[in-house]
Amino acid sequence: MTLQPEAQYVVPVETAKVAHSISLKGNLCITMADTLSEFLSDQDFSAIFPTQGQPAESPWRLALVTILQYLEGLTDRQTADSVRNRIDWKYLLCLELTDVGFHHTVLSEFRTRLVTEEAERLIFENLLTLCLDKGWLKPRTRQRTDSTHVLAAIRAVTRLECAGETFRATLNALAVAAPEWLRSQSQPEWLERYSERIEDYHLPKSKSKREEQAILYGEDGFRLLNAIFDDASPAWLRQIPAVETLRRVWVQQYYCCDAKIHWRGQDETPPASIMISSPYEPDAHYAKKKSTAWVGYKVHLSETCEPNELHLITNVETTPGPIADRDVTETIHDSLTNNNILPSKHIVDAGYLDSELLVNSQDQHQVDLFGPTRLDCGWQAKEGKGFAASDFRVDWENQSVTCPEGKTSISWTPVNDVRDNEVIQIKFANADCSRCPSLDLCTHSKRQRRTVTILPEAQYKALQMARERETTSEYKEEYACRAGIEGTLSEGVRAHGLRRARYIGLAKTHLHHLMTATAINVKRIYNWLQGTPQATTRTSQFAKLMAQEA
Repeated sequence: MTLQPEAQYVVPVETAKVAHSISLKGNLCITMADTLSEFLSDQDFSAIFPTQGQPAESPWRLALVTILQYLEGLTDRQTADSVRNRIDWKYLLCLELTDVGFHHTVLSEFRTRLVTEEAERLIFENLLTLCLDKGWLKPRTRQRTDSTHVLAAIRAVTRLECAGETFRATLNALAVAAPEWLRSQSQPEWLERYSERIEDYHLPKSKSKREEQAILYGEDGFRLLNAIFDDASPAWLRQIPAVETLRRVWVQQYYCCDAKIHWRGQDETPPASIMISSPYEPDAHYAKKKSTAWVGYKVHLSETCEPNELHLITNVETTPGPIADRDVTETIHDSLTNNNILPSKHIVDAGYLDSELLVNSQDQHQVDLFGPTRLDCGWQAKEGKGFAASDFRVDWENQSVTCPEGKTSISWTPVNDVRDNEVIQIKFANADCSRCPSLDLCTHSKRQRRTVTILPEAQYKALQMARERETTSEYKEEYACRAGIEGTLSEGVRAHGLRRARYIGLAKTHLHHLMTATAINVKRIYNWLQGTPQATTRTSQFAKLMAQEA
């Protein structure tokens, strides 16, 4: 597929004459045909389309078709049919009524090209650039961010199912890639054992029987891996993706000791962030947040939130499910910096915020990270009695701390905690603490000596200021606007299928999320141009009734 020279596309006269008789979605196409005339051109895709070879469909058209596909939640076949049959789409795409369109597989090839060339963000960011040029999007305004879970396009399986299905998937891959070699290595019992999909309800129920089944799978797997890595076997067998997946799963699920294969206990398996949950989707991992557990990803959406202005999604990040929200905050800021749309205030929940991020966001990006801080987890703060760490007065210049009873610390030791974070450990003299009348309010330590752990100066002061800010009415009023991002996530889930991944792999799932965000932005631009007011939070019938009586 090659990029053709860019041409001037003119809306066909016969298309324009009948365009006013179409539906609301058709009205969107007509309005956006003029609005987005500067949005995309073939030259935007020149880096990912070769100059020689089979002529391609116009990339800018394919990009707009993909946006419409996500806007209406269509399959590739339905989308190709709409290009052939719908007048409103032909108007937006500048096609003659007699145009026969293209085969639906062209859309898959287009998405694959975007992912392969690492151009997933091109369409999304081009729309943001247009919005910047038109003044609909302004840098250094307020933005808000939140995430939701995304289910991978696979079935969730147990560890035992995963082991058996991984071996079965490897056999099927080798049956295609190296049939003669596999036939010479296959064991007679493998046909009955792995000819059908491994289902948990077919597997043993008791713990001992399941462990025996696991060892059986393990022995078969090691037999096959030993044959593959034997010097007499072709080296290219080791490059087959299913073989590499088998090797990784067997390392995660089994170990050898005294020439015997052992099934790992639950506490001996690697962390969820690297644990393979399915042989068909190695990028998807098991995750749990409160009472919600899933296998898949997280999507993080950021959007503008100034009142009486157009609210646009400004950034999309897709991560494996187990990745904590706070690990994505700096990535979001870096991405917004690259697009010149950093906010002045970034409103987030507690998951995206800690003391280090409070400091770094201000120092590196001049962004006020605005949200609730984590509470002091000491028993004194939890019970609301005694002397919490915040009750101690810190003298940073002299590196000392004074307790509420007026005693001064005897040591100041910078260390790293169990999470490798920099902290300062403060100790008081045993002689002072053991005779203190407030000892029971200060510590329950058997050593009768208080130890206080504080953050480095910049983080400590930033955290103290943030906690003081949380007590003000202005904070509560401003933080209330964060709830709007929940509505955006709900719109993505309910109207555009954001909850379930369409494709296999993190990169393709990220493209899915970017195109969904682009479709939402296009819809919001249309509503803004039409003067449609922004929706407000729905009020229950009971609340309306009580409001009338009040």
